[in-house]
Amino acid sequence: MAKKGDKYGAHRVIAPQGVLTQAAQKIDNNMDEIYSNEILVDVISLNVDSASFTQIKEEAGGDEGKIAVKIKEIVAERGKMQNPVTGSGGMFIGVVNKVGEDLASRGLKPGDKIASLVSLSLTPLKIEEITAIHKNIDRVDIKGKAILFESGIYAVLPKDMPETLALAALDVAGAPAQTAKLVKPGDSVLVLGAAGKSGMMCCYEAKKRVGPTGRVIGLVRKEDQKKMLLDNKFCHDVILADAKNPIDSLTKAIEANKGREYDLSINCVNIEATEMATILPVKDGGIVYFFSMATSFTKAALGAEGVGKDVTMIVGNGYTKDHAEITLEILRESAELREIFNKVYV
Repeated sequence: MAKKGDKYGAHRVIAPQGVLTQAAQKIDNNMDEIYSNEILVDVISLNVDSASFTQIKEEAGGDEGKIAVKIKEIVAERGKMQNPVTGSGGMFIGVVNKVGEDLASRGLKPGDKIASLVSLSLTPLKIEEITAIHKNIDRVDIKGKAILFESGIYAVLPKDMPETLALAALDVAGAPAQTAKLVKPGDSVLVLGAAGKSGMMCCYEAKKRVGPTGRVIGLVRKEDQKKMLLDNKFCHDVILADAKNPIDSLTKAIEANKGREYDLSINCVNIEATEMATILPVKDGGIVYFFSMATSFTKAALGAEGVGKDVTMIVGNGYTKDHAEITLEILRESAELREIFNKVYV
């Protein structure tokens, strides 16, 4: 009978001892034997976190071969896909190979196709081969294996949509689900990075939640992004601004909200130095939700203090209750979102 490991995967930590796998510099990615409370998965694709993939792509000068080499280097060194610069990971889809005997009661069985809903930054991963790089959608097709721990969450892929479509949405499932929890009728909401995967889903969900008396404003950098958001009615209005320029962003955001500060802002931008553009437009007592893994929480905390903003700032937890179900339901509800996702991300 196989040994039982720690519920949270601490038995896989190599260095430094005493931390969990997300904080570890190196973890054990041996797949020859699994513990009785682990799930072994044959991985098909990695959806790398947008901030992480953007950093790797820029470092590699956009060269797909260099991107592949860098990803394999990270996994070989760390035993997991955790970008040492951003600290973030991503998620995978794969086919269940083996379920430890202690988890047999879950009903998961070999052959089931699943998406991991925990970060690659804490997931033991072994890459045998990278078969394709989809650099415009942050996806890497591989032959390899991964381990899910007893505490690890996952979703069996739905039958009513292509697996790549489900993967694209589940990759950012925390954002629209948190939006559903945070937004109230009548709220004014600013979404930075509104034209990306998480941004579009947040705009759609926020617009549904604010109702007829609320207002959702998107912030993007390009005219075609603005047109797409308005044509599909994902936002009430869209402003063109560079989120790295907080004063310009503030001026345009307040003007778009008829001179008023916002109840809530949501940061879905995949580049650094956008903290203050997210904080400044929000009223005292409002909420700032940083979904972006490019966020410096030191800059956010000290920046809010420095401008005297009494706002509640929320870390972009990629998990909230029922987030997979909420996110997939958005794709079922919105023909427009589904069409865009099919065209761009599948």
